[in-house]
Amino acid sequence: MITIFLQASQPDSMMPTLLMMGAMFVGFYFLMIRPQMRKQKQEKNFQDNLKVGSRVVTTSGLHGRIAQIQDDGVVIETLSGKLKFEKAAISREFTQQRFPDSATDEKK
Repeated sequence: MITIFLQASQPDSMMPTLLMMGAMFVGFYFLMIRPQMRKQKQEKNFQDNLKVGSRVVTTSGLHGRIAQIQDDGVVIETLSGKLKFEKAAISREFTQQRFPDSATDEKK
């Protein structure tokens, strides 16, 4: 039985293996790397376009309104006072436009 496995022919080239590795790299690029780069670019663009008075949520979940924008961060006004955060800590904008159903419920 062992002699049968030893007599099996070896592959002549490494081309199928290289093609498979290349296809895996391309798949990883389009499924994982490219969407992550796009998301980082959108977050950077959002953080660069912050405006005073915008209601935001930080990555830690703190809700507040931007009081000042400085070179090294932003000052967020909350119910407990003013706090300074890095721009990278701002995760998203929190406005009534984001939740249109709750805005109509409040008016009724």
